[in-house]
Amino acid sequence: MRKISNIYSVVVCLLGLTSFTAQAQLPDRIGGIVSADRSAANISKTLSPHQALLSIVDKESTLYVPSPVNALNYLNNRPNIPDVMNWAPNFALVSRSLDWGVTSGPMDFQKVGAVKRNGQYLTVWRRDKKGNWKIHLRAEVENYGKGPKSDFIYHEPDDSWYLKHRSNVRLQQREEIVMQSDELFSTVLKANNEEGFKEFLADDVRYYYPWEEEMEGKKDVLAFLKKKRIEITTEPSGVGRAYSGEYAYTSGTATVHSKDKAVKFNYIRIWQLKDDFQWRVILEMMFER
Repeated sequence: MRKISNIYSVVVCLLGLTSFTAQAQLPDRIGGIVSADRSAANISKTLSPHQALLSIVDKESTLYVPSPVNALNYLNNRPNIPDVMNWAPNFALVSRSLDWGVTSGPMDFQKVGAVKRNGQYLTVWRRDKKGNWKIHLRAEVENYGKGPKSDFIYHEPDDSWYLKHRSNVRLQQREEIVMQSDELFSTVLKANNEEGFKEFLADDVRYYYPWEEEMEGKKDVLAFLKKKRIEITTEPSGVGRAYSGEYAYTSGTATVHSKDKAVKFNYIRIWQLKDDFQWRVILEMMFER
């Protein structure tokens, strides 16, 4: 990758200072990940979406476009991405181990000469060896941009003790537990969609679905599925978990069945280990393949 120009470095620095000032009211831990997201959004607005994404990816990052691709390879090949892209988080969380987090929120994008389009984005973050926040996964779903603005919600980690595993085998076993939860969720969905979502969605879940405004709360999600008369089946394939263990994600493919057709989707689910020691989905995004 070519070296960033001195001017670009200065801009990034200034934007970082601006973002830091804007985060003064946020707790320190969640403020770091929100600052990283907002700083990238400022680079997108000031320089370009391409430069913004390059600033927060590395060789391990994945973008859904809509199929998953290696982010660095994709961006280095000068993809046909929007000329303008704006986003702002309205949801954020970070793990107690400070190595893993999530931001999501509304976005808009536009090609020169075309109409502006709207949607939601979801980013799963991880910290690299230098302590910088980098994209692990990023996906987007399009909507009409006409819904009410949601309040900014964040989950600041507490100081609770967590077991510091050293064994890679044990860390993999912990991820397998989350994958098993998603596999069970998928099995129940095949038998009864309503019962599956009732059992595995958290009461305060956020739900992103194509051409629908952001849904907040399990009741709204169940009402949406009933109104649309759709059934969703899923097949998990990917998993990742915070080192401290309380948050995780799963990803995979889905099929949305309606009266006259079946549409192929991808999905990302953000899970939280609740006080009853059950895994619940606190955010889900469905987007077409």
